[in-house]
Amino acid sequence: MAAHPELEARARAVAAAPAGEVPSPCVSICRMDPASGLCEGCCRTIDEIAAWSRLDDAGRREVWRRIGQRARLDAAGSGRRAVANRAAGAQE
Repeated sequence: MAAHPELEARARAVAAAPAGEVPSPCVSICRMDPASGLCEGCCRTIDEIAAWSRLDDAGRREVWRRIGQRARLDAAGSGRRAVANRAAGAQE
């Protein structure tokens, strides 16, 4: 998975925004990375992508929080295994 500084910045903006409509993380680069199990464009899992339209604002903000974490881990050089483990909720 490539580093996603734009997604990390967008995740911070969503977290700081007042209540209201939460934008989709989709950037129209829809390819799942087999090593991490995350979309190469938006850093979401397939389950998060599938559930997006049914999530309330709190659920969507939680997905954005995870995206921000994943982007930071990847940018910090933690590698795909750590990002994949975190995406799956596993401990390192």
